[in-house]
Amino acid sequence: MPLLLGRKILAIILAQFTLFSTQQKLHLQLESTLKLNNENSMIRKKIGATLFFMLFLLTSSAWGATGTYKIGVLAKRGGINALSEWGQHAAYLSETLGERFAVVPIRFASVPTYLKDKKVDFILVNPAIFVEMQEKYNLKAIATMINQRAGKELHEFGGVIFTRKDSPLSSLQDVKGKKFGFVKQSSFGGLHTAQYLFQQNGIDLKRDCAAYAALGTHDAVVKAVADGSIDVGTVRTDTLEQMAAEGKINLTDFKIIHQVDDNFPFIHSTRLYPEWPMAMLPHVDKVLGQKVATALFKLNSQSPATQKAQIAGWQMPMDYTPIVECLRAIKYGVFAR
Repeated sequence: MPLLLGRKILAIILAQFTLFSTQQKLHLQLESTLKLNNENSMIRKKIGATLFFMLFLLTSSAWGATGTYKIGVLAKRGGINALSEWGQHAAYLSETLGERFAVVPIRFASVPTYLKDKKVDFILVNPAIFVEMQEKYNLKAIATMINQRAGKELHEFGGVIFTRKDSPLSSLQDVKGKKFGFVKQSSFGGLHTAQYLFQQNGIDLKRDCAAYAALGTHDAVVKAVADGSIDVGTVRTDTLEQMAAEGKINLTDFKIIHQVDDNFPFIHSTRLYPEWPMAMLPHVDKVLGQKVATALFKLNSQSPATQKAQIAGWQMPMDYTPIVECLRAIKYGVFAR
């Protein structure tokens, strides 16, 4: 069954690859086909990982041709999710501007290489990566994402610190001597926001925790807390709610540490920071950058592209100074000097 399913999806990829709308159609086909195998998550994961690698090789070579503009997207929940969520944006920009755009999922550690080698023209990354790469490669933010939840538009995000419901941990101080899990060293919502909060409360996570583990994705951190592999974890706001909506977890199985009581519709433990920016690299023509920004501003919560990405739209670039202040305080990257 897995082999037949793999061949079926590969046939879809090869059959549709030469079409202009290939990337958009492929991830839609992937979603529908993989759902047929929903009863076996292990097989689905292996097939998904293999197909993402194949799809990436195909698209990276074909869309690498002159005249195609590549949008690098930080794959915070994995490559297939990135293609599924943001492929509609590439299709929308292609149709609106009359140019070819393609989404390129990028892992956290690969971002500097993609920028240094100009493998992408635009990039959507978390604010921490943006401000650091802005220092190194002169990126320019052209728009800031407007997130949404329960019909409300959100311009900021933060981090949530959580443990299992049956855990004795209840305060920031309780993490001392425990196993702490986070996404990546470069993850703002999945580490830096919480790290800054702990630092302000006299806690050095590396020094004071029994384990300090980078688990790769936000979903992996949640799963590790759920199965007891780690005692406490941190992910960006909306991760828990999104996974609950997808049927992957029950929110009632977790306890939030240092929960902030305000009107923000996502559970959070830290202060809030400006949402993700869409940025252009310096080699991109300024006129094109303006056209892309203008096209993004025209999207609203009812647009297919924003609905697929589960956002409300885009706005003028926000002030990312608070991000720099946070990174400077925790001595991260170029701000460690």
